[in-house]
Amino acid sequence: MLLDTPSLYFRAFFGIPESIKAPDGSPVNAVRGLIDMIATLVRQHSPTELAATMDADWRPAFRVAAIPTYKAHRVAHGNTEEVPAALVPQIAVIREVLDALGIACLESPGYEADDVIGTLTHQASGAVDIVTGDRDLFQLVDDARPVRVLYTARGIRNLQIVDEAFVTAKYGVPGRSYADFATLRGDPSDGLPGVPGVGDKTAAALITRFGSLQSLLEALDGGDADGFPAGSRTRLAAARDYLRTAPAVVEVAPDAPLPPADLTLPAKPRDSEALVRLADHYGLDSPLNRLLDALSR
Repeated sequence: MLLDTPSLYFRAFFGIPESIKAPDGSPVNAVRGLIDMIATLVRQHSPTELAATMDADWRPAFRVAAIPTYKAHRVAHGNTEEVPAALVPQIAVIREVLDALGIACLESPGYEADDVIGTLTHQASGAVDIVTGDRDLFQLVDDARPVRVLYTARGIRNLQIVDEAFVTAKYGVPGRSYADFATLRGDPSDGLPGVPGVGDKTAAALITRFGSLQSLLEALDGGDADGFPAGSRTRLAAARDYLRTAPAVVEVAPDAPLPPADLTLPAKPRDSEALVRLADHYGLDSPLNRLLDALSR
């Protein structure tokens, strides 16, 4: 089980009142929420291995070089992500809690959590569950392995199981083609413009007709006029440069450098004394006891 940790702690922060505070008055709503999310996931899905992936770089230089608008609307100052002030200190606490528990927390310099997930999925020899609220990771779905996404849009207790049938039913393309589909359609939430005038239906029709973005580009370059929905060929030709560079932004990396890590689900804390100190300082006894109970089972 691979956790898109930033997706989860943002969800926890906005889903749980900021009035939830530590004894010293500091906010802990995201910390408590994430701990309870992990407890629920462990109880319901019983993974044998678990990794909490993190953003070492939320806006990697290689993606900005390809598409300068990538996440530009989320920049606070410099290249810093706009994060609520009450959430910022909680991220460090989350890291401390995961370390004391012995849950692997992985990141890769210059890469996002999505890329760590893509790399671990590529390396995995067995089934993989990816927990995220980010549709970008639908591109990793693969029934043959199997790899599926546990999508959190409806909440952690009402996860949508995203497999190839789900992707095909919702978007009209195979899971393996989701990245190409997203490139054509664009994604305003990530500052990805897409091709003007190409929405979900046209993008799905193009992927169905040509099979891949690469084949579509070859048809454009070859002057093939067949198979293009009315008016789309001109739009696609005008967006050729975008279509050649955007995959570097949309596709998650399968080869981000990662340190060696033991992903085995811990049955007991790695550092009990540190965990007790954290529980006392931040008032985390109840959620941590729920998680420890889930882990022990």
